[in-house]
Amino acid sequence: MAFSSLAEKLQATFKRLRGKGKLTEKDVTDALREVRLALLEADVNHRVVRDFVAAIKERSIGAEVMESITPGQQIIKIVHEEMIELLGGKAGRLQIASKPPTVIMLVGLQGAGKTTTAGKLALHLRKNGRRPLLVAADVYRPAAIEQLHVVGKQAEVPVFSMGDKLSPVHIAKAGLEQALRDGRDVLIIDTAGRLHIDTDLMQELMSIKAEVAPHEVLLVVDAMTGQDAVNVATAFNEQLGIDGLIMTKLDGDTRGGAALSVKAVTGKPIKFAATGEKLDALEVFHPDRMASRILGMGDVLSLIEKAQATFDEQKALELSKKLRSAQFTLEDFLDQLQQVRNMGPLDQLLGMIPGMSQAKQFKDLQPDEKQLGQIEAIIFSMTPAERRQPEIISGSRRRRIAAGSGTSIQSVNRLLKQFEQTRKMMRQFGDKGGRKSKLPFPF
Repeated sequence: MAFSSLAEKLQATFKRLRGKGKLTEKDVTDALREVRLALLEADVNHRVVRDFVAAIKERSIGAEVMESITPGQQIIKIVHEEMIELLGGKAGRLQIASKPPTVIMLVGLQGAGKTTTAGKLALHLRKNGRRPLLVAADVYRPAAIEQLHVVGKQAEVPVFSMGDKLSPVHIAKAGLEQALRDGRDVLIIDTAGRLHIDTDLMQELMSIKAEVAPHEVLLVVDAMTGQDAVNVATAFNEQLGIDGLIMTKLDGDTRGGAALSVKAVTGKPIKFAATGEKLDALEVFHPDRMASRILGMGDVLSLIEKAQATFDEQKALELSKKLRSAQFTLEDFLDQLQQVRNMGPLDQLLGMIPGMSQAKQFKDLQPDEKQLGQIEAIIFSMTPAERRQPEIISGSRRRRIAAGSGTSIQSVNRLLKQFEQTRKMMRQFGDKGGRKSKLPFPF
């Protein structure tokens, strides 16, 4: 996850504060020095760090904290509130036109991921009841138009293109006319990547903006470029005027300073965050949820939303009945495993659970996607009868399953043991007032 290093350092600092029954001004000053260093190492803009730490210090060295029964917790609360403000305060929503279509123009540097992001945004909007149309206005990059057609097909969203001979301004205008004819309520224009110092190409963006009057000009920036992302955002905003940003690669092992700096420096909110390579890995950026993740408080709301979007309600009801009657099988186990994997990388899911990042037993846990694939292979190598009645799997059957899945007998034994432990755990939940029906998955 982005901010992993920053999160670890901040959480360690606050853990020391929590351990003190009473805080002195020196304790606060020392802690804030560590916060300042952690933010600078995360590539947060130095002016942003200065103002952020000053705001926390002003609120922390006062009666509210010093005379509190739990001063450490009070400071963490203050840091949490200030970080939410730093990240934008509240989620930045798209401006939806009162008279369709809503026109969204994506801009940015080459290699920022605009074309893929256009597909992700189109899919996100389609899933939320919109009827988007993608417009291929990148006539400079080889295969850009073809790539947009590919992601459009994956997102089940039509793509309007006119080849690479006409001007992007003409294509954008024609795309708007096509959206009006087809009754499309959102138009997403994928423009070519360009440097902000390229006067001619920046003028081209201004011409497109003047021609189609977009309701949203969104800058796509790569979070892994750190402070450069903030510089790019500043330049694009000054020359073109942007309404917000989409931050890509926020799932990588990046310092994350761009996300913490950009709102304070440009005044423009991050509206979406790309958290993976898959087309559905685009989330509305919630400052409060991101601040909670950084400070180790989890993000239960996002976890619930992912579960609701991923889990089949009918299957959940059927599973609940099976659990009550102790009929939970390896087929059900496999189905739940696959649905959990569809929610996204497991390390991201663990980071959404409050306290998980701070717990010692999970500190070094790195969920192994390869191992999950191995579990699937083992179950697929079983016969239907073996999946439904694991107790019939004898030594010879285990050898056959191991050979069929390309694994070892030890791996098969380990899976069967894990499954039996899961089944016992689910029976225990079933004995406590039917709580198991509320659990989206068994592990």
